[in-house]
Amino acid sequence: MHEAGLVGLRTALTLLLALLAAQLCVWLGTPIPWMLGPLLATALASMAGGPTHSSNLLRNSGQWVIGTALGLYFTPQVSALILAQWWAIILAVLWALALGALFGLWLQRQHQAELAHLPPRALLATTYFSGSIGGASEMTLLSERYGARTDLVAAAHSMRLVMVVLAVPFGMQWAQHQWGLTVDASLLPGPRQAQWPGLFWLGLVSAAGGWVMVKMGRTNPWFMGSLLASMALTLAGQEWSAVPNELSNAAQLVIGVSLGIRFRRDFVTTAPRWLASVAWGSIVMMAASALFGAALAWGTGLHLATMILGTAPGGITEMAITAKVLQLGVPVVTAFQVCRLVAVLLIVGPLFSGMARRWTST
Repeated sequence: MHEAGLVGLRTALTLLLALLAAQLCVWLGTPIPWMLGPLLATALASMAGGPTHSSNLLRNSGQWVIGTALGLYFTPQVSALILAQWWAIILAVLWALALGALFGLWLQRQHQAELAHLPPRALLATTYFSGSIGGASEMTLLSERYGARTDLVAAAHSMRLVMVVLAVPFGMQWAQHQWGLTVDASLLPGPRQAQWPGLFWLGLVSAAGGWVMVKMGRTNPWFMGSLLASMALTLAGQEWSAVPNELSNAAQLVIGVSLGIRFRRDFVTTAPRWLASVAWGSIVMMAASALFGAALAWGTGLHLATMILGTAPGGITEMAITAKVLQLGVPVVTAFQVCRLVAVLLIVGPLFSGMARRWTST
């Protein structure tokens, strides 16, 4: 069979496996089943040596759909609420930077002996960017500029992301069952029903936003571009259409697949002690961030579950999907996560340069 045909077959089989896993999770009643099921199934299959494959086109399409759906929550009333909490967003950014730096320093102390073959700057870059709370691909690319071991950085972020994506939704679902967590209905999206041709125009405008971000060379262009375009329409009072649940579920599925295929067969054999440290540190980071989120909830008057999701050390897409599916304050969670991501991407590089100069001069 032609190589392109083999790749297409592998992609189709991976999607079929993901669909079956999603349906199983729906039947079991797990949180965010359309993302968790595909993520776990493809991760296990990939680590077992299965011929899994994910299409970049499908992943980008999934991010486009999710970004568009999240932007519909940013009504003028909600946006005013978020702007009033600017100080809390700044505190959340500072918290993420400090927590990531401390985690990186702890990793350095734990693994300094076994990574002694690395130059001092490369050692610091490896541990620092492994601890930074940002997108996995973005942190890996940044670490490469400073000579880090990118395989360890990528493994650290993949490990932490999957732990957060597994732990936080289950924790939120458990809390909902125990205490009946609900969030103010004013935080629900503007348009509630999908309608034609509004959905077509919404898709066209949000796709244009993604295309602009691609041309500008921004990170997560299809997510960020569609989110910003959809936000702009909602703020302007243009409520053309909601995003159908079926389309949102399909988007979650392909995003779950794109996360799951990171875990190849050699993942578990790549520095197992390093992965154990990352796993333990991730648990501590989640617990500390939950306490910090609780403190912000007390200080802002916002919902506890919303602030825990907003400050969780996971990816923006995954935490926003969790908030969307469980209806736990999507716009606030998205705003906190977006601001943190942008700030971290802008600050961690210069912050590392300053730390590296101080480190190498002593």
